[in-house]
Amino acid sequence: MIFKLFKEKWNEKYLNNILAKRHVDYSNTEIKSLGVIIHIDKYDDYESFRELASYLNIHSKNLKIIAFSTDDKNDNNFWDECFSFKDFGWRGNIKNISLQSFIETKFDALISYYEEDVLELKLITGASKAHFKIGLFQEDTRLNDLIIKTRLDDFVVFKNELLKYLTILKKIKNE
Repeated sequence: MIFKLFKEKWNEKYLNNILAKRHVDYSNTEIKSLGVIIHIDKYDDYESFRELASYLNIHSKNLKIIAFSTDDKNDNNFWDECFSFKDFGWRGNIKNISLQSFIETKFDALISYYEEDVLELKLITGASKAHFKIGLFQEDTRLNDLIIKTRLDDFVVFKNELLKYLTILKKIKNE
């Protein structure tokens, strides 16, 4: 139990260091690749993100969706990758090769679709090499470049607001 607390403190410190050094990309380049992080225990509509990517004219090969579960045994075949607490070590060390690959991928945009304050989800968002980060409202506003304040179960509202702001920011073409 005491090791778990130390591990959590080290990971929080690591996250704070990442966020303090983060460089925000202000360019208005068009979004061609998309990464999505979901807390599968709270939201599991995989198809809604495929439809969103299609609407944004993102080819399916340029869409990567990963899911986080608090249950180590949750391995849903619909998800590109499912990870849990066991995939994280000390100081932000990632034990899962696929998860590390997701973090290293330079997506044009990353959607962090979760509300809960889960350190592991924040570590993935913070460590991601994505150029433009989009998320739901979080207590730590340093995580995302664009924050859409809506409930997790209001995906239609999220989608409409996202499309509106991406058009304004010239990240997508209004066709």
